[in-house]
Amino acid sequence: MSFSVKKEFRDKQKNQRGVVLWFTGLSGAGKTTIANELDQLLIANNNHSYILDGDIFRAGLSSDLSFTRQNREENLRRIKYVAEMFCDAGIISIVTFISPFTADRKKARDLLGEYYIEVYIKTPLEIAEKRDPKGLYKKARNGEIQNFTGIDSPYEEPENPELIVDTEKQSSGECALAIFRYLKMKKFVN
Repeated sequence: MSFSVKKEFRDKQKNQRGVVLWFTGLSGAGKTTIANELDQLLIANNNHSYILDGDIFRAGLSSDLSFTRQNREENLRRIKYVAEMFCDAGIISIVTFISPFTADRKKARDLLGEYYIEVYIKTPLEIAEKRDPKGLYKKARNGEIQNFTGIDSPYEEPENPELIVDTEKQSSGECALAIFRYLKMKKFVN
């Protein structure tokens, strides 16, 4: 279906370009923390942004899914279409999903094209396990959680992300600022 109001009009109306920032990284890497800080920077800059968080998405639209590979793929299929709609509306969407598989991230990139920016929130497994804000790694190590990324389910590191921020070497604020500056450099925001 084709609608008469196009993305370009919505972008111009908001004085920005709708884009999807696809954060990928292990649980505990800092995706949500960085997203929150970036969202604050964007709002302070009079931009229209929204965080599409993996935990919130799983509590609602994907509450029927488990963590098997097939269900993870379905979860990401759903979010990429929601993100596409937000992008079309001229919103800067910050997707904070682990997105462990290269093939799934590629599908999102293929759908969104030039409006997809992959941001690898890089954190070594041992650091993510030390942080473990939800106690999930401990549960996975004890066999209480199956198919947990980094433990008994793989995480495929991005090969060519647009941005890499390393939370072992940079604070969450520094990471958010680096992403914000990238958006300015690429003229998604003024």
